[in-house]
Amino acid sequence: MSFLNVAEISLQQQEGFALQNINFTQLEFQKVAIAGETGSGKSTLLKIVAGLLQPASGQVYFEGERVLGPEEKLVAGHPGISYLSQHYELPHSLRVEQVLRYANALSAEDAETLYEVCRVSHLLQRRTNQLSGGEKQRIALARLLSSSPQLLLLDEPFSNLDMVHKKVLKSVIHDISEELGVTCLLTSHDPLDTLSWADEILVMRAGQMLQKGTPTQIYRQPESEYIAGLFGDYNLIPAAKAKVLATLPGIRANGKELLVRPESFKLVPQQEGTVTGKVKDTRYYGSYHAVDVQLGEATVTVKTGSGLAKGDQVHVALAPEDVWYL
Repeated sequence: MSFLNVAEISLQQQEGFALQNINFTQLEFQKVAIAGETGSGKSTLLKIVAGLLQPASGQVYFEGERVLGPEEKLVAGHPGISYLSQHYELPHSLRVEQVLRYANALSAEDAETLYEVCRVSHLLQRRTNQLSGGEKQRIALARLLSSSPQLLLLDEPFSNLDMVHKKVLKSVIHDISEELGVTCLLTSHDPLDTLSWADEILVMRAGQMLQKGTPTQIYRQPESEYIAGLFGDYNLIPAAKAKVLATLPGIRANGKELLVRPESFKLVPQQEGTVTGKVKDTRYYGSYHAVDVQLGEATVTVKTGSGLAKGDQVHVALAPEDVWYL
């Protein structure tokens, strides 16, 4: 039996479908991320899973029990499931320890562990109006977790955070799973937030589920250009311009477009099994250079650690497993 089973969920609004026939399952302790552009239906789906929004059709089961919507019960929500909205609020000007004490159902020892995991122990004597956005979010998270949920739903938890607070929150979410044994399901539009964390990624657009898979599958074998673009830079080479790459070992010219991530191209010394090109432009991004290379009729972007100049001749290698045909 699945820990969470979402079956045929649909929701129609005046402007059209907000969700259409959404199906997925989640195992206990499996880390699942829902990715998609703003307005794709991610937040709506999460609220339905939490029992906070009534679907038009379909059902959600949590540990074998159906999650009722707000039209079916007096107090919205489901036991064992906690939901952290993008728009959480904390009481104004209270001390953090007061905010947490009101919600706490844990022993003193367990509460101390929770506060350490959420990185809020040092904030207990501060007032809520003295906290940064990232600190407030971790307080809200600790308050939710004090009810000992089994499933935690996080709606865009990394949005509007600077790099320092985002890094801290990623560590917190990791420890929530590992140390507290809470299963997490989160939404995000940022590929770096999902690829490095999730066991499985679900990709949505306009209320529909487009692809499910491991981070490696989603990144290297996207089912559309939209999905490729969600997860980073890519080269999409038209079939008519891909002939030059078909001269490389194991790469076919089969009438399809070729999708290649920029880091998959390798700049190597001239040798058999390479294609010669010319640098058209180069851009520096700190940890790498993005280099536009003319290969026959195609221009591709290559990520490389070394600097090159416009007009330089380069030799490009590409492994067949790094090519995806769309």
